[in-house]
Amino acid sequence: MTKTGAVVQTGFVDRVEHMDELRSLTADLIAGRGGRAIVVDGASGMGKSALLRAFEAEVGSSRSPGGCRVVSARCQPSIGSGLQYGAIVEVLLQLAADQEVKQPGVIRRLLSFTGQGVVRSAPEVLSAMVPGLGALFTLGKEVAEASLASGSMPFDSLLPFQQGAAVQIVDALLALVRQGPPTVVLIDDIQHSDPSSLLVLDRLLRRLPGEPFGLVLSHTTDGAYADGPGSAVEELLHDWTKSGLLRRRALAGLPQDAVAELVRSRHPEAPPTLPEQLSRLTSGHAVFVTLCLEEWRPDSGPVIELPGSLSRVVEDRLRLLTEPDRELLTIGATQGETFLSRTVAEVSGASHDEVMERLRLVATRHRLILPAQPPEWARMDASDGYRFVHSALWGVVVNRQTPQQMRSRHARIAAALTSGPVDGMPLERRLEIARHLREGGTECLLASAEVHYGLARDAAMDGLSFAEAERHCEEVIKAVHDLPQQESRDRWLIQAVELLLSLTEVRWRGQHRPAGGPDIDALAAEAEAAAKRCGSPGPAIRTTLLRGKTLLATQGLVPSLEKLREAVELAERHGDPVALFVARVEYGRQVSKRRLADGLAQLLEAERMYASAPRLGDRADPVLQHARNLGEMQLGITLFDSGHLSDALTRLTRCVQRLRDEPLKAELPIALNYLAQVHTGVGSYRDAEEVLREALDFEAGRGGDSGWHAYNKALLAHLLVQRPASRDQALELIADAWAETERTWLANLVPIVRNLYGEILLLASDASGQFLDQADRLAVTTCVETRRSGMIRSEIAAHSLRSRVLLRQGDTAGALDQARQAVRILDEVGDMPALRTEEVLYRSAVVQAAGGVRTEALALLERARREVARKADMITDGSLRDRFLTQVPLNSAILDGEGIGQ
Repeated sequence: MTKTGAVVQTGFVDRVEHMDELRSLTADLIAGRGGRAIVVDGASGMGKSALLRAFEAEVGSSRSPGGCRVVSARCQPSIGSGLQYGAIVEVLLQLAADQEVKQPGVIRRLLSFTGQGVVRSAPEVLSAMVPGLGALFTLGKEVAEASLASGSMPFDSLLPFQQGAAVQIVDALLALVRQGPPTVVLIDDIQHSDPSSLLVLDRLLRRLPGEPFGLVLSHTTDGAYADGPGSAVEELLHDWTKSGLLRRRALAGLPQDAVAELVRSRHPEAPPTLPEQLSRLTSGHAVFVTLCLEEWRPDSGPVIELPGSLSRVVEDRLRLLTEPDRELLTIGATQGETFLSRTVAEVSGASHDEVMERLRLVATRHRLILPAQPPEWARMDASDGYRFVHSALWGVVVNRQTPQQMRSRHARIAAALTSGPVDGMPLERRLEIARHLREGGTECLLASAEVHYGLARDAAMDGLSFAEAERHCEEVIKAVHDLPQQESRDRWLIQAVELLLSLTEVRWRGQHRPAGGPDIDALAAEAEAAAKRCGSPGPAIRTTLLRGKTLLATQGLVPSLEKLREAVELAERHGDPVALFVARVEYGRQVSKRRLADGLAQLLEAERMYASAPRLGDRADPVLQHARNLGEMQLGITLFDSGHLSDALTRLTRCVQRLRDEPLKAELPIALNYLAQVHTGVGSYRDAEEVLREALDFEAGRGGDSGWHAYNKALLAHLLVQRPASRDQALELIADAWAETERTWLANLVPIVRNLYGEILLLASDASGQFLDQADRLAVTTCVETRRSGMIRSEIAAHSLRSRVLLRQGDTAGALDQARQAVRILDEVGDMPALRTEEVLYRSAVVQAAGGVRTEALALLERARREVARKADMITDGSLRDRFLTQVPLNSAILDGEGIGQ
């Protein structure tokens, strides 16, 4: 953010309705009626910035006790989208500066400065200003590092940290506002904002009612078309408007009386017919009105000509310059709308003193550039700053070059801006260098890859700014694809692909190209091949694990398991116990979805390794800690699925208690989910509900969507639907859970939650058969999907669910077919996770009995009873065994032969 962006000073006229709405906002805030948000939309140069400046000046001039204050920020057009928390940091600093008057030293204590005297990083500033945020950033960084270092960590566990950071920042911002007068925050050019700031604004908008806080955004609509540079922000603004979080107000051309007022202020001697003609020719477009007035001379009389294009006006003005001065302006334009005299001097080869004087004269004598305050990151450069009078004019100048001229100048500007190690520079300067390297052609490719990867890693690790990190990763990959094959190329490719796929995993949704992004499996395969060429075992194991995950998303479980098993074999050959432990845990977790016994064997071996290898006990290693947590809880739930209920309950209770005491608690919602399943399985329904509510409260506190949050919500809905008084609550809860599942789309959880949705609809259906059609559609979808994904457990459950639905609908033949399919697949694969074998057998027995196939029904019932007895025999606690046999309705129904005539 900066206040030095290129804006034509059009003069402020008219805009009565818009000013009245902004005044109404301040009046409501002063009267204690709470805040709201307004967006001022309009084409470039229509006068949006002038409106905001006029409003700020009006409030500032009338500042009195009991009045309002205005805080303003503006997004930078060239680097704003990469400037993590840019708008938010600027607003917080201005609010804190007000506190400096009341509490001297606040700012000095809060901010840390580099040798150049500028803020070092947004996360550092935010950590200093927002209570508890530093710890959250630190924990989030540990999780992100664990994800990259292990190749197996599900990155969706980071989203709650990002959402939690946004919530804490909003809390701090509102706390600062409440310490002063009612506040209106103005953010100009929101279309250039960074995603992290937009996430904070999303949280803030939901808090405005009741707060002494108003928000006004200006939005240039030029790039808001489909797939345009401003389409993402436009979509977000549309969603906010649709949700009632803000109001949009379009700023059209100036009316004729406003044009007349502008003419009178600029040229009092102009003929009376000039305003009418000017209004007709320009349609009131503020920038064209201003440019035409600048070109008009008294001897022109009442005739005025609208320039055929802005290029003509600019070319006319440039012809008045000497060739060396035109060269200086072209170099400056290549740097950006705002540029530095020292950079221009270094690129041109002229002395800085000479360049400073020539630029001063150009700014004085011509209407092309104006003096501007250098950006904060360059204030130690001993340089003058200039800006073009309008972005459209800047565009004309910058495009007067051939493509290679432009590339060459970008490369030289990047070199001029790079002095010393890039990593120690302020983010704004690094973004500037990266932008010029990106445009610098072949000679800059390797440097561009290195700089963009550093930006990506810092954005993800230090600021939890994942969208910004993704963009930088894509630039790394784009650069290395254009490089010849070499070891350094492979190294940058591996690192960028690992980070990019980790960041985007939560959006894969079973597609090769999630949300229009890159082909995830092709990228993973490319990284895997690069790692093999490098010959380093660590990257080879990680990329093989990563490939296993992309195959799971795009081709299903079977090809994924082959790749995960390959990762285990690679780790075994390498002999590193850490890599082998991580790979074995991941393979064990996934193979249990296909063959429960194989998964149990892998997880038990991982547990044996953990107990016997001293290196695996390093509590400070986030990779090992994460793998241990996942392995321990997965072993617990796998034992439960295998029938070892006592052992499962003991292990998961112990695991949950340990995770509750950890500072990170990243895996706690998963462990609570597993523990709730065990409590439900042994008839401890109150304990199960308490555990699930703890999980939901924990994730609600962190904020944001999560696949496991949705799963826990679905399990709670399944408990509640079995109480008649809670049926409506259960239906509402499962609908929310499914919507969240669709948003997060973790491949292994989607069919489970969908099946739970279908069963809850079946249980909630009354005698009229309400909800049965919807339940059947959900089950059919799962049957189709799981045949592709290989999630056999959910396919069996879906067939069993369909048999029950069809039986309720009177389609006995269809029910028989579905019930037999469920048993047939179960007999082929054996016990499955998240699936009760005895339930599949019993539900099928009921359907067979209803279809008159009594012999088959009794045989299935007997098998179900043996399964219940087997599990009961392995429960070591007598009271727990009794509860399992008498308090679990399914077990009682099996033992009593309910629905089968026994």
